[in-house]
Amino acid sequence: METKMLRWTAGVTRMDRIKNDAIRQKFGVAPIADKMREARLRWYGHVLRGKKDSVRKIGLNFEVTGKRPRGRPKQRWAGRCRADSGQDARSSLTMVRPRSAWKGRVAPIADKMREARLRWYGHVLRGKEDRVGSVWKAA
Repeated sequence: METKMLRWTAGVTRMDRIKNDAIRQKFGVAPIADKMREARLRWYGHVLRGKKDSVRKIGLNFEVTGKRPRGRPKQRWAGRCRADSGQDARSSLTMVRPRSAWKGRVAPIADKMREARLRWYGHVLRGKEDRVGSVWKAA
């Protein structure tokens, strides 16, 4: 859906055979996976800094009894967050404690997103005369 809207705004169709990465780069829009990673890391820091008896903290460490189904083990949210931050469980907990340190770790991702959003808004505000589609056809 996201790429479809960018292509429509740029005046580019699939028949033009322009890669999605090129369109995203032209508009300065980060991939949706990066946006999800940023949101996940923000919430993860919020959960880890919370009180020990809070529902979100209990849910993070909750172990369900029973037998898991066959096949590849399901991904867990906490494991995904640890992989996003590049930390193991113990070091991510120490990294989150001072909020400023955690914000410093998540900030580069957030800044990249914010900058891309501002460039996008500038493009939208300039209107049709600055339509990106004409740039694609000229190149």
